[in-house]
Amino acid sequence: MDSPGAHIKDDSVDATHGCILYIEGLTVSFDGFKALDDLNLYIDDGELRCIIGPNGAGKTTMMDVITGKTRPDRGTVFFGQNHDLTEMTEYEISHAGIGRKFQKPTVFLNHTVFENLELALHAKKGIWQSLTKSLTGEQRDTIEKDLETIGLKEQKNLPAGLLSHGQKQWLEIGMLLAQNPRLLLIDEPVAGMTHQETEHTAELLKSLAGKHSVVVVEHEMDFIRSIANRVTVLHEGHVLADGKMDEVQNDPKVIEVYLGS
Repeated sequence: MDSPGAHIKDDSVDATHGCILYIEGLTVSFDGFKALDDLNLYIDDGELRCIIGPNGAGKTTMMDVITGKTRPDRGTVFFGQNHDLTEMTEYEISHAGIGRKFQKPTVFLNHTVFENLELALHAKKGIWQSLTKSLTGEQRDTIEKDLETIGLKEQKNLPAGLLSHGQKQWLEIGMLLAQNPRLLLIDEPVAGMTHQETEHTAELLKSLAGKHSVVVVEHEMDFIRSIANRVTVLHEGHVLADGKMDEVQNDPKVIEVYLGS
């Protein structure tokens, strides 16, 4: 078996077959309960995919396996053709180009918006004494571009603690973007947001697709309808339905277990 460091010598992800994430036969059990049960899922390079399903469907466990937090009982998870995620550490997976945003934003409240992005940029290089290290012109341009993307250019000198809930969520997405991930995993991004913030988040996530592959787990169905091209429904640890939003929401199986009559 390769040494742990062997998996990150080549950072490039081989997505020449068009697929960025391959999950096959994935099974995870906790005390006899199958959180994932022979799950098969494929995400295309540059795709925006929405994952829905009732509580306990396996959505969080799936993301935990992709990011190396949980080890599967069996099955394979590949990032492109050349990264076996089940053999990699959480750090190696992040370094290879997978970023995860949890439901509750984790930003540095006492630092400015700009400084938060600066910290994230340096963290990619493994430099934690970040604010003592001067930025290159290219790095400064990267941060300014991220500020534009997330819509916080006017707030860049504001402490993150003064941002609204929605703005904190966008800042955390910006912190992931500063590390230039190929694949973004976004968990319930609009929980607790105002209607206006939800609309901005929809536009933001749609703008990221193409350059990045984006997987969004969310319960808010109006939001899903506003961004979804393709939707996957999980139930009891496996795929119940998969397809366009109108197909999925009219599927009798989905209506029965999730959407309600």
